[in-house]
Amino acid sequence: MAARDISFASFNLLNLQRPGAPMYSGSAWSEDQYEAKLFYTGAVLSRLAPDVTGFQELWDGAALTEALDIAGMAESHVALVPPDHGGDRIACAGAVRADMLVGEPEWIVAFPAGMALASGGDDPQQDRIAVELGSFSRPVLHVTVRPHEETPVIHVFVCHFKSRRPTELWREGWYDRETHAPHLTALGYAISTIRRTAEAAALRMILTDLMKGSNTPVVVIGDMNDGKLSNTLNILTEQPQYLTGLSEGGGDNALYTAQVLQEYRSTRDVYYTHVYRKERESLDHILVSQEFYDHSRRRLWAFDEMVVENDHLNRNDHDSSGTSDHGVIRAGFRWRPAEGASV
Repeated sequence: MAARDISFASFNLLNLQRPGAPMYSGSAWSEDQYEAKLFYTGAVLSRLAPDVTGFQELWDGAALTEALDIAGMAESHVALVPPDHGGDRIACAGAVRADMLVGEPEWIVAFPAGMALASGGDDPQQDRIAVELGSFSRPVLHVTVRPHEETPVIHVFVCHFKSRRPTELWREGWYDRETHAPHLTALGYAISTIRRTAEAAALRMILTDLMKGSNTPVVVIGDMNDGKLSNTLNILTEQPQYLTGLSEGGGDNALYTAQVLQEYRSTRDVYYTHVYRKERESLDHILVSQEFYDHSRRRLWAFDEMVVENDHLNRNDHDSSGTSDHGVIRAGFRWRPAEGASV
């Protein structure tokens, strides 16, 4: 790719942790399993060769450095790991080409100060609702990159929202076995959905403060644990209208999914990044602002192609093969400003 072009990837590492070190529920990787994970991770990164990668489920920063070395990216890329990360929890992380990195990355823990999820209802038949939640369960990585000195700085966010697995509630003080045991699955799914929805709304507020009324290029990468038509993605993207043909548009505050941009390029959609009970879904996404949208009047980069590595999802041998239980996605963009766009 040319100097001003750029590519992004999202990669759920499925608990990349050093061998013998504890993970959740007391589990740990053996030496052989760890070596398999390193080889798989390095091989995928080498094939895709992204300029910017957002990772989820990283436990150990040294393990990521080893994987980058196997990929042949140790010299060209900088690993982004929280400075206080002690390997005792999973984190969002990154790998950015060294010549593109601008400033220091940050990990956003707290929701915006103005975040409020409380309402008496806009219908006289509705009861009051209030959600008391003030932080991301997985801190959001925010990093700035610049492909070339003649391009604008791009703000990249890497997120990992609450999974759709039902939250375990039997430890809660209010839990009563006789009353609640039959309903734990439904209640657990509801709690997970509320948490994921709140995280999406909090990140959307951060994005709006950055994007609205500006020409700031923004990319959001992550395991969002929901599909492109879900409420989670609707909150994040603000559901922009995708224009076709020679139409020109673009939304000041909108985010466009690379999934839809790829669908415009292909007559067949085989994009899935997760398999559960034989159902293939797209939970991992790359979202881009209007500066990356082909039909925007403010387009600076044109969409090139999305690649999805997901063949490994057809086998449930992730522990032994070192593979992830998510597909890995990569989207490339070429520097091609629209006529009259402000550079």
